[in-house]
Amino acid sequence: MKSDIESIIQDLYNRIEEEVSYRSFSSQMIETLEKTRSDIAEELTVEPTIDLLSKTLSKAAKDYSTRVIFEEVGTVQNIGNGIANLTGLPRVGVNELVEFPTKTQGLVLNLEADTIDVIMLGEEEGIHGGDLVTSERERIRIPVGPDVIGRIISPLGDPLDDQPPIQAVDRRFIEREAPGIIERAPVDEPLHTGIKIIDALYPIGRGQRELILGDRQTGKTTLAIDAILNQSRANVTCIYVSIGQKKTSLVSTIETLRNWGAMEYTAVISANPDDTPAMRYLAPFAGCTIAEFFLHQGQDVLIVYDDLSKHADSYRELSLLLRRPPGREAYPGDIFYLHARLMERACKLNKENGGGSLTALPIITMQQGNISAYIPTNLISICDGQIVLSREKFNRGDKPAVDIGMSVSRVGGKAQSEVMQSVSNELKLDLSQYEEVERFTRFGTEVDESTRQQIRRGQRLREILNQPPNNPMSLAQQVVVLNAAVQGFLDNISMEKIRDYENKMIDWFQENHASIMRDINRDQTLDEEREEELKQYLYQFNEDWMSGEAHE
Repeated sequence: MKSDIESIIQDLYNRIEEEVSYRSFSSQMIETLEKTRSDIAEELTVEPTIDLLSKTLSKAAKDYSTRVIFEEVGTVQNIGNGIANLTGLPRVGVNELVEFPTKTQGLVLNLEADTIDVIMLGEEEGIHGGDLVTSERERIRIPVGPDVIGRIISPLGDPLDDQPPIQAVDRRFIEREAPGIIERAPVDEPLHTGIKIIDALYPIGRGQRELILGDRQTGKTTLAIDAILNQSRANVTCIYVSIGQKKTSLVSTIETLRNWGAMEYTAVISANPDDTPAMRYLAPFAGCTIAEFFLHQGQDVLIVYDDLSKHADSYRELSLLLRRPPGREAYPGDIFYLHARLMERACKLNKENGGGSLTALPIITMQQGNISAYIPTNLISICDGQIVLSREKFNRGDKPAVDIGMSVSRVGGKAQSEVMQSVSNELKLDLSQYEEVERFTRFGTEVDESTRQQIRRGQRLREILNQPPNNPMSLAQQVVVLNAAVQGFLDNISMEKIRDYENKMIDWFQENHASIMRDINRDQTLDEEREEELKQYLYQFNEDWMSGEAHE
């Protein structure tokens, strides 16, 4: 009977071998026999019969269905330092995602003839040589939508603030082409930072790229955060991208934003120093993708990259691990292109494309004031201007410590409000004259009375341009203070009382002449009548101040 059963099974196998593989059929048949064992046992009362077994196997063969799935796989050759080297996956492309057995994902960056280099987007733990890797031929996407506002998230869109996952309206590629020339509009609308020296001398337009650079601990982040704080008056959505910043610094920044209520219109993307280099590499692109979501909704957006020096260092680290040939300062040759395609995504769109704008404030850390280093010169050539912070001025107490001679805004007056433009022209002239004659006084040169007056005026202008951190001023407050300075009302005020004079003048205007402040903030212009009225108010306050000082 045994030989008869074997012949029946062989006959069934011959009938279906053209449709399925032996391995698939065998596993399916074993499963079927297991399921029907109880049924066969009930029917086989004494001993198995050939007919019963034949019917059971024939029925199982008819009910059997199969499909063949082809899947490309790769094999891990080695892994370490956030980099995995793979073989296989012949059709995978650069910037596509692969998945490891632990569900950790990786991003393809290098394609060699026989191998693939992947940067890890998660932990390496549990992944070993010989593990199989799969690819769905998908590029990396992140969730975007209004729900990101007020949140702290990773470059992959995962929440870092112990709140529910982001309710995304879409998932977008982090690498996108910048808008073309036809889609853009000229940058001609100001983005007020609330910082006197910036809004007066180096105005920033909506859609501009203004670089902030300086040595460590010179107030670069404070300058950018003040710009974010000031947007509560302007209906501008803000994105703050922290790249490799210390956690204590990031916590302090977030606390400042929360205390001022700025988290209501700000999203924070964080890649910490202990994250993988891949996360720090992706952070600015993820932040820009989130900002572009609001840009295409017709909104004005401000994004701060803090800072791109650490981004460049992370990319250099990855490139050296990927065995790419190093160039100047060991950076890879495409570091310029990396930052250029990021900065080009900042723009102002025309009305046909929504009329939104994306303003970028990238931050760069210099080494000992070396502005000619590789990364600073790259970003200076890419951006529309730079604000250079001086270590010497910072140590002297000038804050913001802006180096007037080396800073510039190439958009200039085109993006400056009319009322500020009228003040800044005189301010620039007085400061430039002061800088010129002040050099001669360092050598003990004797000067006449008019030159001494220029020096006194310049010293007070420099003092009035100082501003405490996290204290942005409205446009009207800046216009009042700077008008008082350029019209000579501060010339007879002692240097140590300049700050008190400024504060009391602002309070006096808000209490007694709030209407002119509202008009300046709303219209951003001053006609001749209003200008004369402002001048009379300044005379009045100055007389009150002088009489009060005399009584004291």
